[in-house]
Amino acid sequence: MSVYELKPRFQALLRPMTGALHRAGVTANQVTVAACVVSVALGAVLAAMPAPAGLFLLVPIWFFLRMAFNAVDGMLAREFGQASALGAYLNELTDVISDSALYLPFALLPGSSPWLVGVIIALSIISEMAGVLGIMVGASRRYDGPMGKSDRAFVFGLIGLLVGLGVPLGAAFDWIWAAVAALLVVTIANRVRRGLAEPRRQ
Repeated sequence: MSVYELKPRFQALLRPMTGALHRAGVTANQVTVAACVVSVALGAVLAAMPAPAGLFLLVPIWFFLRMAFNAVDGMLAREFGQASALGAYLNELTDVISDSALYLPFALLPGSSPWLVGVIIALSIISEMAGVLGIMVGASRRYDGPMGKSDRAFVFGLIGLLVGLGVPLGAAFDWIWAAVAALLVVTIANRVRRGLAEPRRQ
């Protein structure tokens, strides 16, 4: 089970807005790049000023909006003939750049472990690589959980909310990060295993 499985319902809610953006001349690649720019900017602000904990309230808000951006760029690409090779590269590369930028400030919080957050960033990148490699072996792009991109957004969004509200998490950080890292290892294994088991396309 993964939060990603809720994506079709989320897309249905965003479809009218996506049509309006298309009519306004907005392209899928523009939406993709805009989401990455905002993610990197927010990550930089939080990393530069981790002390005002209230700023972390922006994290769950932006993760929700970023999921909307990701859904919209995909629908613009598929439903309005904007799919392109450049778009495929941008979609994958900006996702890992954005995730890394947004996770990094959590390493600087009091009680947090920079090396464990670093492990999560590395495993997150590997998990997305494992998903993309499905295409290279003739399977589909794998989005298996239990700690896919949407699941990580939920976890980090929730932690950002708690930090922003002043809930003390220092003693719990190591356990939280270790659990996320373990679930990422399971996610990588699931994506590789299911990609290999999937019937090959000619």
